[in-house]
Amino acid sequence: MNSLDGIRVLDLSRVLAGPWCTQTLADLGADVIKIERPGTGDDTRTWGPPFLKDAQGVDTQEAAYYLGTNRNKRSVTCDIAHPEGQALIRELAAHCDVFVENFKVGDMARYGLDYASLKAINPRLVYCSVTGFGQTGPYADRAGYDYAVQGMGGLMSVTGERDDLGGGPQKVGVAVADLMTGMYATVGILAALRHAEKTGDGQQVDMALLDTQVAMLANLGANYLVSGNTPGRAGNAHQNIVPYQVFEVAPTADGHADHLILAVGNDAQYAKFCTVANIPELATNPLFAKNRDRVLNRDKLVPILDAVMRTRSKPDWLAALEAAKVPCGAINNLAEVFADPQIAARNMVTQWQHPVKSDLQLVSSPIRLSLTPVRTDLPPPQLGQHTAEVLAEVLGYADEKLSGLQADGVI
Repeated sequence: MNSLDGIRVLDLSRVLAGPWCTQTLADLGADVIKIERPGTGDDTRTWGPPFLKDAQGVDTQEAAYYLGTNRNKRSVTCDIAHPEGQALIRELAAHCDVFVENFKVGDMARYGLDYASLKAINPRLVYCSVTGFGQTGPYADRAGYDYAVQGMGGLMSVTGERDDLGGGPQKVGVAVADLMTGMYATVGILAALRHAEKTGDGQQVDMALLDTQVAMLANLGANYLVSGNTPGRAGNAHQNIVPYQVFEVAPTADGHADHLILAVGNDAQYAKFCTVANIPELATNPLFAKNRDRVLNRDKLVPILDAVMRTRSKPDWLAALEAAKVPCGAINNLAEVFADPQIAARNMVTQWQHPVKSDLQLVSSPIRLSLTPVRTDLPPPQLGQHTAEVLAEVLGYADEKLSGLQADGVI
């Protein structure tokens, strides 16, 4: 049994923020019906290379991007531009608990699939809209994408090397505004479902990438609002804690530069670090003893530590710091990440029997529940492979009805 057994989700979202939300709901056991355009499907099915290769090593039509964001779902094709397609979605919505869409503001109303229209059919429906800028405000009609939102929402102004060291605008390596919006959307949907269970009333969840990006500024947003000072880029250093950054250490055996992360979070850890580093005098120096002083005197302390860190190798530092319970870490590439024994122990990679690859490996859900484990089903390999199954199961459509819809290009 899964946590969300019995919850049915009608998913009209595509690309990342919406699918990331519905993938999480599906992991937790919801029956997610992914509505895709006939013939093309979710845009990410073609976002490659890399594409999944078959047994002969030939690229298939499945992009890794799509496979990484759509596990545990059922794929149904439906053309919502077709009046019969709109009617089909309304029929399905009457039998669903959640509806997720990420179309431009106003598009769903044109199709008669907006919240007001579907609420009249199903008052308990939780209707989640994911857009760049939300349903209200002067930017509501704009299209919003993760890259632009990282810039507009301030993230790129605090990401990257310090400007005085040659830095400039830098996006994060993955689409964090999309991903975090998907996660916030999941939380909002679960809260709305709880309310619907108690009252019988559904509601609309209005999620915007820009709102999420501003919210996830976290301490930096609070720093600005409290102080009035605009933070800049700090490179690999922390704005509020010192020493909490990347340091270069002694070169590798073959002469390559090497680095590690030192993440001293409090004064006690700083004192332990000073002991390990054989610089005990810096633990009691009034310029550096307290974090407040270390932040204020960052430019004095960091050059000293930089010289000290270069005297020992990464393995030496990591062993000594970990033994002393001083937070630290390596900087792994993805090959090293997926070879890490901790990742294996936590089952963060799942192997599936895919129709064209019997040992397909993909990242697993990170959610661990002691009584209701997450699901581990493949992303639907074939576009629309569950169309007949879902429409027969949920709506009772007979083969003749399905054939007619297919002939008309609706499914």
